Amino acid sequence: MSPLTELEPEPTESEISEQKAVRLAKRERLIESGVGAYPVGVAITDTIPAVRARFGDIETDSVTGVTVGLAGRLVFMRNTGKLCFATLQSGDGSRIQAMVSLAAVGEESLAAWKEFVDLGDHVFVAGEVISSRRGELSVMVTEWQIASKAILPLPNLHNELSDEARVRSRYLDLIVRPAAREVVRARAAVNASLRNTFTGHDYLEVETPMLQTMHGGAAARPFVTTSNAFDTELYLRIAPELFLKRAVVGGIDRVFEINRNFRNEGADSTHSPEFAMLEAYQAYGDYNQIADLTQELIQNAAVAVSGSMTVTWADGSEYDLGGEWARIDMYDSLSEAAGVSVTPDTSVDELLGLAASVGVEVHLPTHGKLVEELWEHYVKSTLIAPTFVMNFPVDTSPLVRAHRTKPGVVEKWDLYIRGFELATGYSELVDPVIQRERFVEQALQASRGDVEAMRLDEEFLRALEFGMPPTGGMGMGIDRLLMAITGLGIRETILFPLVK
Repeated sequence: MSPLTELEPEPTESEISEQKAVRLAKRERLIESGVGAYPVGVAITDTIPAVRARFGDIETDSVTGVTVGLAGRLVFMRNTGKLCFATLQSGDGSRIQAMVSLAAVGEESLAAWKEFVDLGDHVFVAGEVISSRRGELSVMVTEWQIASKAILPLPNLHNELSDEARVRSRYLDLIVRPAAREVVRARAAVNASLRNTFTGHDYLEVETPMLQTMHGGAAARPFVTTSNAFDTELYLRIAPELFLKRAVVGGIDRVFEINRNFRNEGADSTHSPEFAMLEAYQAYGDYNQIADLTQELIQNAAVAVSGSMTVTWADGSEYDLGGEWARIDMYDSLSEAAGVSVTPDTSVDELLGLAASVGVEVHLPTHGKLVEELWEHYVKSTLIAPTFVMNFPVDTSPLVRAHRTKPGVVEKWDLYIRGFELATGYSELVDPVIQRERFVEQALQASRGDVEAMRLDEEFLRALEFGMPPTGGMGMGIDRLLMAITGLGIRETILFPLVK
Protein backbone atom coordinates (compact mmCIF):
# COMPACT_ATOMS: atom_id res chain seq x y z
CA MET A 1 0.00 0.00 0.00
CA SER A 2 1.28 3.46 -0.75
CA PRO A 3 1.60 5.85 2.20
CA LEU A 4 -1.01 8.57 2.60
CA THR A 5 -0.03 12.18 2.15
CA GLU A 6 -1.22 12.96 5.69
CA LEU A 7 -0.50 10.86 8.76
CA GLU A 8 -3.44 9.16 10.36
CA PRO A 9 -3.78 9.39 14.15
CA GLU A 10 -2.50 6.40 16.10
CA PRO A 11 -5.00 4.79 18.50
CA THR A 12 -4.88 5.99 22.08
CA GLU A 13 -3.99 3.72 24.99
CA SER A 14 -7.68 3.57 25.86
CA GLU A 15 -8.60 2.56 22.31
CA ILE A 16 -5.90 -0.10 22.26
CA SER A 17 -7.18 -1.45 25.57
CA GLU A 18 -10.70 -1.65 24.18
CA GLN A 19 -9.52 -3.43 21.03
CA LYS A 20 -7.53 -5.89 23.13
CA ALA A 21 -10.62 -6.73 25.18
CA VAL A 22 -12.66 -7.33 22.01
CA ARG A 23 -9.95 -9.58 20.55
CA LEU A 24 -9.59 -11.54 23.78
CA ALA A 25 -13.32 -12.20 23.69
CA LYS A 26 -12.99 -13.47 20.10
CA ARG A 27 -10.18 -15.74 21.23
CA GLU A 28 -12.40 -17.22 23.93
CA ARG A 29 -15.23 -17.84 21.48
CA LEU A 30 -12.87 -19.51 19.01
CA ILE A 31 -11.58 -21.82 21.71
CA GLU A 32 -15.07 -22.60 23.02
CA SER A 33 -16.30 -23.41 19.50
CA GLY A 34 -13.59 -26.04 19.11
CA VAL A 35 -11.99 -24.24 16.16
CA GLY A 36 -9.15 -22.83 18.27
CA ALA A 37 -7.19 -19.62 18.02
CA TYR A 38 -3.68 -21.12 17.89
CA PRO A 39 -3.63 -24.41 15.94
CA VAL A 40 -0.45 -26.44 15.97
CA GLY A 41 -0.29 -26.21 12.20
CA VAL A 42 -2.21 -25.49 9.00
CA ALA A 43 -2.21 -27.25 5.61
CA ILE A 44 0.27 -25.01 3.77
CA THR A 45 1.26 -26.16 0.29
CA ASP A 46 2.87 -22.95 -1.01
CA THR A 47 4.35 -19.67 0.17
CA ILE A 48 3.31 -16.19 -0.87
CA PRO A 49 6.71 -15.41 -2.50
CA ALA A 50 6.59 -18.69 -4.44
CA VAL A 51 3.07 -18.03 -5.71
CA ARG A 52 4.01 -14.49 -6.74
CA ALA A 53 7.10 -15.77 -8.56
CA ARG A 54 5.06 -18.39 -10.43
CA PHE A 55 1.94 -16.40 -11.26
CA GLY A 56 2.95 -12.75 -10.96
CA ASP A 57 2.57 -12.06 -14.67
CA ILE A 58 -0.81 -13.68 -15.38
CA GLU A 59 -3.37 -11.65 -17.32
CA THR A 60 -5.90 -9.40 -15.62
CA ASP A 61 -9.19 -11.06 -14.69
CA SER A 62 -8.03 -14.60 -15.40
CA VAL A 63 -7.86 -17.94 -13.62
CA THR A 64 -5.05 -20.48 -13.35
CA GLY A 65 -6.82 -23.69 -12.36
CA VAL A 66 -4.16 -24.11 -9.65
CA THR A 67 -5.21 -24.50 -6.02
CA VAL A 68 -2.84 -23.47 -3.22
CA GLY A 69 -2.84 -23.36 0.55
CA LEU A 70 -0.86 -20.53 2.07
CA ALA A 71 -0.71 -18.33 5.14
CA GLY A 72 0.36 -14.84 6.10
CA ARG A 73 -0.28 -11.92 8.41
CA LEU A 74 -3.42 -9.95 7.55
CA VAL A 75 -2.37 -6.33 6.94
CA PHE A 76 -5.42 -5.01 5.08
CA MET A 77 -9.07 -6.02 5.01
CA ARG A 78 -12.32 -4.75 3.58
CA ASN A 79 -15.54 -6.54 4.36
CA THR A 80 -18.53 -5.94 2.08
CA GLY A 81 -21.80 -7.78 1.86
CA LYS A 82 -21.06 -10.94 -0.09
CA LEU A 83 -17.35 -10.48 -0.83
CA CYS A 84 -14.49 -9.72 1.58
CA PHE A 85 -11.02 -8.63 0.53
CA ALA A 86 -7.86 -9.18 2.57
CA THR A 87 -4.14 -8.73 2.02
CA LEU A 88 -1.81 -11.35 3.48
CA GLN A 89 1.85 -10.56 4.05
CA SER A 90 4.68 -13.08 4.37
CA GLY A 91 7.80 -12.65 6.47
CA ASP A 92 9.77 -11.19 3.57
CA GLY A 93 7.07 -8.56 2.92
CA SER A 94 5.56 -10.29 -0.13
CA ARG A 95 1.79 -9.82 -0.32
CA ILE A 96 -1.17 -11.50 -1.97
CA GLN A 97 -4.88 -10.74 -1.96
CA ALA A 98 -7.39 -13.18 -0.52
CA MET A 99 -11.01 -12.97 -1.73
CA VAL A 100 -13.60 -14.54 0.58
CA SER A 101 -16.97 -14.77 -1.17
CA LEU A 102 -20.36 -16.08 -0.15
CA ALA A 103 -20.51 -18.24 -3.27
CA ALA A 104 -17.18 -19.95 -2.58
CA VAL A 105 -17.21 -20.47 1.22
CA GLY A 106 -20.88 -20.40 2.18
CA GLU A 107 -22.90 -18.23 4.53
CA GLU A 108 -21.61 -19.68 7.81
CA SER A 109 -17.92 -19.40 6.88
CA LEU A 110 -18.33 -15.87 5.55
CA ALA A 111 -20.09 -14.80 8.75
CA ALA A 112 -17.30 -16.36 10.83
CA TRP A 113 -14.70 -14.45 8.79
CA LYS A 114 -16.46 -11.17 9.52
CA GLU A 115 -16.84 -12.03 13.19
CA PHE A 116 -13.43 -13.43 14.10
CA VAL A 117 -10.75 -12.08 11.72
CA ASP A 118 -8.85 -8.87 12.59
CA LEU A 119 -5.87 -6.98 11.20
CA GLY A 120 -2.67 -8.56 12.44
CA ASP A 121 -4.02 -12.12 12.59
CA HIS A 122 -2.09 -14.89 10.89
CA VAL A 123 -4.59 -16.50 8.52
CA PHE A 124 -4.49 -19.65 6.38
CA VAL A 125 -6.39 -19.63 3.10
CA ALA A 126 -6.85 -22.26 0.41
CA GLY A 127 -8.26 -21.77 -3.05
CA GLU A 128 -7.56 -21.13 -6.71
CA VAL A 129 -4.94 -18.60 -7.79
CA ILE A 130 -6.58 -15.94 -9.96
CA SER A 131 -6.08 -12.38 -11.16
CA SER A 132 -8.78 -9.94 -10.07
CA ARG A 133 -10.60 -7.49 -12.31
CA ARG A 134 -8.03 -4.89 -11.22
CA GLY A 135 -5.16 -7.22 -12.11
CA GLU A 136 -4.24 -8.08 -8.52
CA LEU A 137 -2.85 -11.57 -7.90
CA SER A 138 -5.35 -13.26 -5.59
CA VAL A 139 -6.55 -16.46 -4.00
CA MET A 140 -10.26 -17.15 -4.43
CA VAL A 141 -10.76 -18.68 -1.01
CA THR A 142 -12.69 -21.93 -0.59
CA GLU A 143 -11.58 -22.53 2.99
CA TRP A 144 -9.77 -20.51 5.64
CA GLN A 145 -8.55 -20.79 9.23
CA ILE A 146 -7.03 -18.48 11.81
CA ALA A 147 -3.43 -19.64 12.28
CA SER A 148 -2.70 -17.28 15.18
CA LYS A 149 -5.00 -14.71 16.76
CA ALA A 150 -3.42 -11.28 17.33
CA ILE A 151 -4.55 -9.80 20.65
CA LEU A 152 -3.03 -6.36 20.11
CA PRO A 153 -3.73 -4.26 16.99
CA LEU A 154 -0.93 -3.39 14.58
CA PRO A 155 0.24 0.22 14.40
CA ASN A 156 -1.21 2.25 11.56
CA LEU A 157 0.59 0.94 8.48
CA HIS A 158 0.33 4.32 6.75
CA ASN A 159 2.40 6.05 9.44
CA GLU A 160 6.13 5.87 10.15
CA LEU A 161 7.17 4.42 13.49
CA SER A 162 9.30 6.74 15.59
CA ASP A 163 13.02 5.93 15.86
CA GLU A 164 12.50 4.95 19.49
CA ALA A 165 9.59 2.65 18.63
CA ARG A 166 11.67 1.00 15.92
CA VAL A 167 14.37 -0.17 18.32
CA ARG A 168 12.14 -0.88 21.32
CA SER A 169 9.61 -2.92 19.33
CA ARG A 170 11.72 -4.25 16.47
CA TYR A 171 9.15 -6.98 15.79
CA LEU A 172 6.65 -4.27 14.83
CA ASP A 173 9.29 -2.48 12.80
CA LEU A 174 9.87 -5.69 10.83
CA ILE A 175 6.15 -6.11 10.20
CA VAL A 176 5.41 -2.61 8.98
CA ARG A 177 8.64 -1.32 7.40
CA PRO A 178 10.27 -2.96 4.38
CA ALA A 179 13.59 -1.21 5.06
CA ALA A 180 13.87 -2.96 8.43
CA ARG A 181 13.52 -6.36 6.77
CA GLU A 182 16.07 -5.37 4.12
CA VAL A 183 18.68 -4.63 6.82
CA VAL A 184 18.21 -8.10 8.32
CA ARG A 185 18.73 -9.67 4.90
CA ALA A 186 21.71 -7.42 4.20
CA ARG A 187 23.33 -8.50 7.46
CA ALA A 188 22.83 -12.17 6.59
CA ALA A 189 24.31 -11.56 3.13
CA VAL A 190 27.32 -9.79 4.66
CA ASN A 191 28.04 -12.64 7.07
CA ALA A 192 27.70 -15.22 4.31
CA SER A 193 30.03 -13.19 2.07
CA LEU A 194 32.65 -12.84 4.82
CA ARG A 195 32.63 -16.59 5.40
CA ASN A 196 32.89 -17.29 1.67
CA THR A 197 35.86 -14.95 1.29
CA PHE A 198 37.66 -16.51 4.24
CA THR A 199 36.98 -20.01 2.90
CA GLY A 200 38.52 -18.95 -0.40
CA HIS A 201 41.71 -18.09 1.49
CA ASP A 202 41.78 -21.37 3.49
CA TYR A 203 40.74 -19.85 6.81
CA LEU A 204 39.01 -21.92 9.50
CA GLU A 205 36.14 -20.52 11.57
CA VAL A 206 36.33 -21.22 15.31
CA GLU A 207 34.52 -20.20 18.49
CA THR A 208 36.28 -18.85 21.57
CA PRO A 209 34.96 -18.15 25.09
CA MET A 210 32.74 -15.18 25.83
CA LEU A 211 33.05 -15.77 29.58
CA GLN A 212 36.68 -15.21 30.54
CA THR A 213 38.68 -15.23 33.76
CA MET A 214 41.00 -12.59 32.30
CA HIS A 215 39.75 -9.96 29.88
CA GLY A 216 42.10 -8.76 27.17
CA GLY A 217 42.74 -8.19 23.50
CA ALA A 218 41.64 -4.54 23.48
CA ALA A 219 41.77 -1.35 25.51
CA ALA A 220 38.24 -1.35 26.90
CA ARG A 221 36.27 -1.55 30.13
CA PRO A 222 34.66 -4.98 30.63
CA PHE A 223 31.35 -6.14 32.05
CA VAL A 224 31.87 -8.14 35.23
CA THR A 225 29.82 -11.12 36.34
CA THR A 226 30.10 -14.04 38.78
CA SER A 227 30.09 -17.79 38.21
CA ASN A 228 28.23 -19.61 40.97
CA ALA A 229 29.58 -22.97 39.81
CA PHE A 230 33.23 -21.84 39.99
CA ASP A 231 32.71 -19.24 42.74
CA THR A 232 34.79 -16.74 40.82
CA GLU A 233 34.57 -13.39 39.10
CA LEU A 234 34.31 -13.55 35.31
CA TYR A 235 34.32 -11.03 32.49
CA LEU A 236 32.30 -10.79 29.31
CA ARG A 237 34.91 -10.69 26.59
CA ILE A 238 35.95 -7.41 25.06
CA ALA A 239 37.75 -9.17 22.18
CA PRO A 240 38.54 -12.75 21.08
CA GLU A 241 42.13 -11.86 20.20
CA LEU A 242 44.13 -13.66 22.88
CA PHE A 243 42.30 -16.95 22.36
CA LEU A 244 42.54 -16.77 18.57
CA LYS A 245 46.28 -16.23 18.92
CA ARG A 246 46.45 -19.34 21.09
CA ALA A 247 44.87 -21.16 18.14
CA VAL A 248 47.64 -19.86 15.86
CA VAL A 249 50.23 -21.07 18.37
CA GLY A 250 48.52 -24.46 18.21
CA GLY A 251 48.97 -24.65 14.45
CA ILE A 252 45.69 -23.26 13.06
CA ASP A 253 47.54 -20.95 10.72
CA ARG A 254 44.52 -19.10 9.29
CA VAL A 255 41.67 -18.58 11.72
CA PHE A 256 38.67 -16.27 12.10
CA GLU A 257 35.66 -15.78 14.35
CA ILE A 258 32.39 -13.86 14.07
CA ASN A 259 30.78 -13.47 17.47
CA ARG A 260 29.60 -11.08 20.19
CA ASN A 261 31.78 -8.71 22.20
CA PHE A 262 30.81 -6.60 25.21
CA ARG A 263 32.33 -3.31 26.35
CA ASN A 264 31.04 -1.46 29.38
CA GLU A 265 31.33 1.94 27.78
CA GLY A 266 29.21 4.66 26.22
CA ALA A 267 26.61 4.19 23.51
CA ASP A 268 26.22 6.55 20.55
CA SER A 269 25.66 6.49 16.79
CA THR A 270 28.73 4.29 16.23
CA HIS A 271 29.08 2.43 19.56
CA SER A 272 26.96 -0.25 21.23
CA PRO A 273 27.81 -2.00 24.56
CA GLU A 274 27.10 -5.35 22.83
CA PHE A 275 28.24 -5.72 19.25
CA ALA A 276 29.20 -8.28 16.62
CA MET A 277 32.90 -8.58 15.90
CA LEU A 278 35.02 -10.26 13.25
CA GLU A 279 38.64 -11.10 14.03
CA ALA A 280 41.07 -13.00 11.84
CA TYR A 281 44.73 -14.06 12.05
CA GLN A 282 47.09 -15.30 9.36
CA ALA A 283 50.39 -16.99 10.21
CA TYR A 284 53.32 -15.72 8.15
CA GLY A 285 51.34 -12.62 7.21
CA ASP A 286 51.74 -8.97 8.21
CA TYR A 287 49.62 -5.84 8.43
CA ASN A 288 50.03 -5.09 4.72
CA GLN A 289 48.65 -8.48 3.67
CA ILE A 290 45.86 -8.18 6.24
CA ALA A 291 44.95 -4.76 4.78
CA ASP A 292 44.65 -6.38 1.35
CA LEU A 293 42.41 -9.09 2.81
CA THR A 294 40.24 -6.58 4.67
CA GLN A 295 39.65 -4.54 1.52
CA GLU A 296 38.62 -7.73 -0.31
CA LEU A 297 36.28 -8.76 2.54
CA ILE A 298 34.49 -5.41 2.52
CA GLN A 299 34.27 -5.08 -1.25
CA ASN A 300 32.88 -8.61 -1.58
CA ALA A 301 30.32 -7.88 1.15
CA ALA A 302 29.22 -4.71 -0.66
CA VAL A 303 28.67 -6.67 -3.87
CA ALA A 304 26.74 -9.35 -1.96
CA VAL A 305 24.32 -6.73 -0.60
CA SER A 306 23.98 -4.24 -3.45
CA GLY A 307 25.43 -5.98 -6.50
CA SER A 308 28.10 -3.32 -6.84
CA MET A 309 31.04 -1.80 -4.99
CA THR A 310 29.21 1.52 -5.27
CA VAL A 311 26.59 1.29 -2.55
CA THR A 312 23.52 3.45 -2.04
CA TRP A 313 23.08 4.75 1.49
CA ALA A 314 19.78 5.21 3.30
CA ASP A 315 19.80 8.95 2.54
CA GLY A 316 20.03 8.22 -1.19
CA SER A 317 23.68 9.18 -1.55
CA GLU A 318 26.15 6.85 -3.26
CA TYR A 319 29.46 5.74 -1.77
CA ASP A 320 32.25 4.11 -3.75
CA LEU A 321 34.01 1.20 -2.04
CA GLY A 322 35.80 0.12 -5.21
CA GLY A 323 39.39 0.50 -6.36
CA GLU A 324 42.58 0.41 -4.30
CA TRP A 325 42.24 2.24 -1.00
CA ALA A 326 44.71 4.90 0.12
CA ARG A 327 47.23 4.21 2.90
CA ILE A 328 48.51 7.20 4.88
CA ASP A 329 50.92 7.50 7.81
CA MET A 330 49.46 8.71 11.12
CA TYR A 331 52.42 10.96 12.05
CA ASP A 332 52.89 12.33 8.54
CA SER A 333 49.18 13.14 8.07
CA LEU A 334 49.00 14.77 11.53
CA SER A 335 52.08 16.89 10.84
CA GLU A 336 50.69 18.05 7.52
CA ALA A 337 47.26 18.93 8.95
CA ALA A 338 48.62 20.64 12.09
CA GLY A 339 51.33 22.55 10.27
CA VAL A 340 53.99 21.39 12.75
CA SER A 341 56.26 18.35 12.79
CA VAL A 342 54.98 15.57 15.04
CA THR A 343 57.20 12.48 15.33
CA PRO A 344 57.61 9.59 17.78
CA ASP A 345 60.28 11.75 19.47
CA THR A 346 57.95 14.72 20.09
CA SER A 347 57.74 15.22 23.86
CA VAL A 348 54.57 14.97 25.93
CA ASP A 349 54.97 18.64 26.91
CA GLU A 350 55.08 19.72 23.26
CA LEU A 351 52.02 17.62 22.49
CA LEU A 352 50.19 19.01 25.51
CA GLY A 353 50.89 22.51 24.25
CA LEU A 354 49.53 21.68 20.80
CA ALA A 355 46.48 20.02 22.36
CA ALA A 356 45.79 23.02 24.57
CA SER A 357 46.01 25.36 21.59
CA VAL A 358 43.12 23.56 19.86
CA GLY A 359 41.09 22.61 22.94
CA VAL A 360 41.89 18.88 22.94
CA GLU A 361 41.80 17.29 26.39
CA VAL A 362 43.25 13.85 27.18
CA HIS A 363 42.70 11.87 30.39
CA LEU A 364 46.00 10.51 31.77
CA PRO A 365 47.96 11.84 28.80
CA THR A 366 50.78 9.82 27.26
CA HIS A 367 52.64 10.44 24.01
CA GLY A 368 50.49 7.93 22.15
CA LYS A 369 47.15 9.09 23.53
CA LEU A 370 47.96 12.68 22.70
CA VAL A 371 49.07 11.83 19.16
CA GLU A 372 45.91 9.82 18.51
CA GLU A 373 43.57 12.47 19.97
CA LEU A 374 45.31 15.21 17.99
CA TRP A 375 45.12 13.10 14.84
CA GLU A 376 41.38 12.63 15.36
CA HIS A 377 40.99 16.39 15.82
CA TYR A 378 42.94 17.36 12.72
CA VAL A 379 42.57 14.49 10.25
CA LYS A 380 39.75 12.07 11.02
CA SER A 381 36.85 14.10 9.66
CA THR A 382 38.68 14.70 6.36
CA LEU A 383 38.79 11.01 5.45
CA ILE A 384 35.79 10.53 3.19
CA ALA A 385 37.09 7.82 0.84
CA PRO A 386 38.14 4.46 2.41
CA THR A 387 41.58 5.02 3.93
CA PHE A 388 44.05 2.89 5.91
CA VAL A 389 45.80 5.00 8.56
CA MET A 390 49.15 3.31 9.17
CA ASN A 391 51.80 3.20 11.91
CA PHE A 392 50.57 4.03 15.42
CA PRO A 393 52.36 5.06 18.63
CA VAL A 394 53.85 2.12 20.51
CA ASP A 395 52.38 2.92 23.94
CA THR A 396 48.75 2.69 22.76
CA SER A 397 49.22 -0.64 20.96
CA PRO A 398 50.56 -3.19 23.46
CA LEU A 399 49.80 -6.25 21.29
CA VAL A 400 51.47 -4.98 18.11
CA ARG A 401 54.93 -5.59 16.65
CA ALA A 402 57.35 -2.65 16.48
CA HIS A 403 57.71 -1.20 13.00
CA ARG A 404 60.50 -2.88 11.07
CA THR A 405 62.14 0.44 9.98
CA LYS A 406 60.52 3.28 11.97
CA PRO A 407 61.52 3.50 15.67
CA GLY A 408 58.78 4.43 18.15
CA VAL A 409 55.82 3.21 16.11
CA VAL A 410 54.13 -0.12 15.57
CA GLU A 411 52.81 -1.87 12.49
CA LYS A 412 49.15 -1.13 13.02
CA TRP A 413 46.48 0.40 10.80
CA ASP A 414 42.95 1.65 11.34
CA LEU A 415 40.55 1.71 8.42
CA TYR A 416 38.30 4.76 8.13
CA ILE A 417 35.16 4.83 6.01
CA ARG A 418 33.47 8.20 5.57
CA GLY A 419 34.87 9.53 8.83
CA PHE A 420 34.36 6.58 11.19
CA GLU A 421 36.67 3.74 12.15
CA LEU A 422 35.60 0.42 10.65
CA ALA A 423 38.48 -2.00 11.21
CA THR A 424 41.97 -2.33 12.65
CA GLY A 425 44.90 -4.51 11.64
CA TYR A 426 48.31 -5.47 13.04
CA SER A 427 51.56 -7.18 12.47
CA GLU A 428 51.16 -9.13 15.68
CA LEU A 429 53.67 -9.01 18.54
CA VAL A 430 54.90 -12.60 18.97
CA ASP A 431 58.00 -12.06 21.18
CA PRO A 432 56.93 -13.21 24.67
CA VAL A 433 59.63 -11.15 26.41
CA ILE A 434 58.57 -7.86 24.81
CA GLN A 435 54.92 -8.80 25.26
CA ARG A 436 55.50 -9.21 28.99
CA GLU A 437 57.15 -5.80 29.13
CA ARG A 438 54.15 -4.27 27.36
CA PHE A 439 51.72 -5.95 29.76
CA VAL A 440 53.71 -4.66 32.74
CA GLU A 441 53.46 -1.13 31.34
CA GLN A 442 49.72 -1.61 30.93
CA ALA A 443 49.50 -2.72 34.56
CA LEU A 444 51.27 0.47 35.60
CA GLN A 445 48.74 2.52 33.61
CA ALA A 446 45.92 0.64 35.33
CA SER A 447 47.44 1.47 38.72
CA ARG A 448 47.33 5.14 37.72
CA GLY A 449 43.59 4.90 37.09
CA ASP A 450 43.30 3.82 33.46
CA VAL A 451 40.23 1.55 33.58
CA GLU A 452 40.79 0.48 29.94
CA ALA A 453 44.37 -0.76 30.44
CA MET A 454 45.03 -4.46 29.83
CA ARG A 455 45.89 -6.94 32.56
CA LEU A 456 48.94 -9.18 32.59
CA ASP A 457 47.75 -12.50 31.17
CA GLU A 458 50.18 -15.24 32.26
CA GLU A 459 48.41 -18.03 30.35
CA PHE A 460 48.61 -16.06 27.10
CA LEU A 461 52.30 -15.31 27.70
CA ARG A 462 52.92 -19.02 28.36
CA ALA A 463 51.33 -19.83 25.00
CA LEU A 464 53.61 -17.33 23.26
CA GLU A 465 56.63 -18.95 24.92
CA PHE A 466 55.90 -22.12 22.94
CA GLY A 467 56.43 -20.08 19.77
CA MET A 468 53.98 -18.10 17.64
CA PRO A 469 54.91 -17.60 13.97
CA PRO A 470 54.99 -14.13 12.40
CA THR A 471 51.32 -13.23 12.08
CA GLY A 472 49.02 -10.57 10.69
CA GLY A 473 45.69 -9.94 12.36
CA MET A 474 42.59 -7.80 11.94
CA GLY A 475 39.35 -6.94 13.72
CA MET A 476 36.19 -5.37 12.31
CA GLY A 477 32.77 -4.57 13.74
CA ILE A 478 30.00 -6.28 11.76
CA ASP A 479 27.54 -3.58 12.82
CA ARG A 480 29.87 -0.90 11.51
CA LEU A 481 30.37 -2.81 8.27
CA LEU A 482 26.58 -2.67 7.79
CA MET A 483 26.78 1.07 8.51
CA ALA A 484 29.39 1.47 5.77
CA ILE A 485 27.25 -0.42 3.25
CA THR A 486 23.82 0.97 4.17
CA GLY A 487 24.56 4.41 5.66
CA LEU A 488 22.41 3.62 8.72
CA GLY A 489 23.20 4.28 12.38
CA ILE A 490 24.40 1.43 14.54
CA ARG A 491 21.05 0.87 16.27
CA GLU A 492 19.41 0.32 12.88
CA THR A 493 21.96 -2.32 11.88
CA ILE A 494 21.50 -4.37 15.08
CA LEU A 495 18.34 -6.46 15.04
CA PHE A 496 17.61 -6.05 18.75
CA PRO A 497 19.84 -3.27 20.16
CA LEU A 498 20.22 -2.68 23.87
CA VAL A 499 17.96 0.16 25.07
CA LYS A 500 17.24 1.53 28.53
